[in-house]
Amino acid sequence: MDSARLQLWWLPVGAGGHVVVHTSRCWELFHALVNRRPPQPLFHSALIVVLDEVEYVIEMSPVWGQHDPSRGVVVTGPVGLPFLGRSRFFRYEVRCWPHGILPDRRHAAGKPVEFTLTADAASALLDRVAAVPPHTWGREVSGSADMWNSNSLCSWLLTGAGVDAGALHPPNGGRAPGWAAGIAAFRTGQAPGPR
Repeated sequence: MDSARLQLWWLPVGAGGHVVVHTSRCWELFHALVNRRPPQPLFHSALIVVLDEVEYVIEMSPVWGQHDPSRGVVVTGPVGLPFLGRSRFFRYEVRCWPHGILPDRRHAAGKPVEFTLTADAASALLDRVAAVPPHTWGREVSGSADMWNSNSLCSWLLTGAGVDAGALHPPNGGRAPGWAAGIAAFRTGQAPGPR
């Protein structure tokens, strides 16, 4: 049977930017202080599925600043509070982009974590991207005490593909906020609350 590849990329939060680097650093310093632990580097994750020699980039990011109409948007959701999602400045998009671009790939923390899938399993994963629940970015997902964000998308999809996402961790002693939220949302089959 033909096989496909699934890659998990760990990208430093704010790589290639200026504002997010500083705001995320302040956010992590605050949470480290509250939880009485040392601050850790923060990571954002993305997936790439390679099937029939085509790379499909799967990622979640803000809607604003996106201009390529062929970027493979399959889901959108609100940021912060559900009603704010009426504005493009408070919406995120989930992309499943054939021949897509992973903008921060050059900043990745080493090589991706790779998994081998059957072609059927890879196709099923790609189909599942459009079924990801559009929870509110930055709000806790029930059962996890963790907030929904781009990492949640990746852990949700990996769990659905039969990968033990709970055993995966970012490199360099880093943290991936939102990771547990995606696992919890998949296991409980949670749909988002009122929008």
